Amino acid sequence: MSDRFELFLTCPKGLEGLLIEEAVGLGLEEAREHTSAVRGMADMETAYRLCLWSRLANRVLLVLKRFPMKDAEDLYHGVLDIEWADHMVSDGSLAVEFSGHGSGIDNTHFGALKVKDAIVDKLRTPTGERPSIDKINPDLRIHLRLDRGEAILSLDLSGHSLHQRGYRLQQGAAPLKENLAAAILIRAGWPRIAAEGGALTDPMCGVGTFLVEGAMIAADMAPNLNRELWGFTTWLGHVPALWKKLHAEATERAAVGMHKTPLWVRGYEADPRLIQPARNNIERAGLSHWIKVYQGEVGTFEPRPDQNQKGLVICNPPYGERLGDEASLLYLYQNLGERLRQACLGWEAAVFTGAPDLGKRMGIRSHKQYSFWNGALPCKLLLIKVNPDQFVTGERRTPEQRQAEREQAAYDQAPAEPQERQYNKNGNPIKPAPAPVVEQARLSEGGQMFANRLQKNLKLLGKWAKREGVDCYRVYDADMPEYSMAIDLYHDWVHVQEYAAPKSIDPEKASARMFDALAAIPQALNVDKSRVVVKRRERQSGTKQYERQSAQGKFTEVSEGGVKLLVNLTDYLDTGLFLDHRPMRMRIQKEAAGKRFLNLYCYTATASVHAAKGGARSTTSVDLSKTYLDWARRNFSLNGFSDKNRLEQGDVMAWLEASRDEFDMIFIDPPTFSNSKRMEGIFDVQRDHVQLLDLAMARLAPGGVLYFSNNFRKFQLEDNLSERYAVEEISDKTLDPDFARNAKIHRAWKITAR
Repeated sequence: MSDRFELFLTCPKGLEGLLIEEAVGLGLEEAREHTSAVRGMADMETAYRLCLWSRLANRVLLVLKRFPMKDAEDLYHGVLDIEWADHMVSDGSLAVEFSGHGSGIDNTHFGALKVKDAIVDKLRTPTGERPSIDKINPDLRIHLRLDRGEAILSLDLSGHSLHQRGYRLQQGAAPLKENLAAAILIRAGWPRIAAEGGALTDPMCGVGTFLVEGAMIAADMAPNLNRELWGFTTWLGHVPALWKKLHAEATERAAVGMHKTPLWVRGYEADPRLIQPARNNIERAGLSHWIKVYQGEVGTFEPRPDQNQKGLVICNPPYGERLGDEASLLYLYQNLGERLRQACLGWEAAVFTGAPDLGKRMGIRSHKQYSFWNGALPCKLLLIKVNPDQFVTGERRTPEQRQAEREQAAYDQAPAEPQERQYNKNGNPIKPAPAPVVEQARLSEGGQMFANRLQKNLKLLGKWAKREGVDCYRVYDADMPEYSMAIDLYHDWVHVQEYAAPKSIDPEKASARMFDALAAIPQALNVDKSRVVVKRRERQSGTKQYERQSAQGKFTEVSEGGVKLLVNLTDYLDTGLFLDHRPMRMRIQKEAAGKRFLNLYCYTATASVHAAKGGARSTTSVDLSKTYLDWARRNFSLNGFSDKNRLEQGDVMAWLEASRDEFDMIFIDPPTFSNSKRMEGIFDVQRDHVQLLDLAMARLAPGGVLYFSNNFRKFQLEDNLSERYAVEEISDKTLDPDFARNAKIHRAWKITAR
């Protein structure tokens, strides 16, 4: 064999520039950059050194042959021509990887099969002895890349991908590959900082990948020093003496590096389940005396190195994978920015994120940004010098923001509610509520306008809510069109529903405005960021509205009209309490004394609990969902109601057809559309409401009343119903001040027998 070889070094997309610098530094000659790869020439010593020392490569491929190919036969004969006996024994094992397509090969499995057939046929002995296939730990791993009619046949010297260092046997839910972590550290300037004696800390360290890779760089430790099996281990062209020499040199360098005064390397992780896995990984890497990991939240992060030491803060915050997650992560990025500004002055910081818009919300400018790929996800590395001149104190206004500011100023100058003495229902004077204590934060001008609007709404509605004993109410509902969301207060929690922006709106502008609003909410409403729950509300189909969004299972107790109710702000799109139906529930409570009450499509049966509170003779609540009926049962129990309150699981239409009971008061608030698996057919409120009301009226006792409402904005009640029943629309009587601006939130009717 030649003393000089062509090598291909593969790497994750985006690392090519860094890899070519590293490879040239390790001895690669005539280096050229390709997509996800670097190509060059080297001797065997350099090839071994690249395997041992490359922190960025995935694989080191030694090219055995290049040949043109027009079809599968050219492929077979091109591979067959190689003297495979120079590379492996006839009864050894091999694995073949094939990439590319063309020249009649459109299936990589078929291409790999042709390569394998050629090698096996070449090595088959007269006695039938031949190589076997082992995809996990073969004696020889062969790679063939097909590129524009040329086949490049290579021997994989690395074996398993070089990013698998061997120390990370336990990992979190979204692990960062070791070579990508090393690349981020190098781009962030960690080799320079480490050489100057700087510290390294990760406030969201997960299982410690940044910490281990950073410590190995600082200690001059070859990343693959402890690997036992290589792609060349049983290759017949392997030169053991040369490899042993290089491995011994690397071992000596690591020993020298490890005996230096350990750098200050610390990690903090909020999830207690990841602390021990992180410590186990650090111990396997042999770096326990350099790296320490503690449990800690980002909001309290504070590096405390020895002797006022400065260094690098590095982290990979969550990106947000599900719809709406990005918005709820805003506060995490804000907290990170606050801790950098307050606790890390003079440090450098590197934030690796797949959500760069969130990175902009940290309140501190990056001086450099680099593009990377984390798998198929495009990401940005934000490099920051944590100095006051980099802090963001305001943002330039767009023309749209200036117009919104003028409109807001006109609104703010309007006279507020007269400052007359207010009294509660017992006749006692109500003391004016103190103005919210607003935490001063860095808001954009658009965010400040939004905060002003929220504070004014809170001032007006808060007085009404206190006077009426209302614990939960809507404080904002797309009042400013460019900030399209609904904001509800649930005692001391804030529930935010972002309405999906129309397709005509630039998604980046919509996202920026959403972040402006979320930044303003905690200080405008005087709540802690941890008590703001964010969801995105879109046009729903089928049962999607009722599908579980999360699985926290956390219920919060709220009160309304002397009734205690349970809400869940996190797990579902709706919370278990429709705030716009509050006046209807209060009407039912007021009129329910001594009556048999029926609640159809009862959801969590809040109206039934109000009826029971009002002295109903009995209540019956019907819904298809076992989950919501269990919730209803808890609502009854919370108020001490159990007897005479029936909960029925079933399809409402079928239940009405089968029922023979009579009721004095019926409440129906159906979904707009339902295609539940538990019911036959599909329910459409516009199409089916006549049949539904006829069935329900058949169960109404003489002198009884039926209340019907729904939230379908295009709904039209059939005219012929008024020929059979006395029908009165009462929509305007079922809206409280918090929904006065949104009169179309629902429509309601009172129906009685003629």
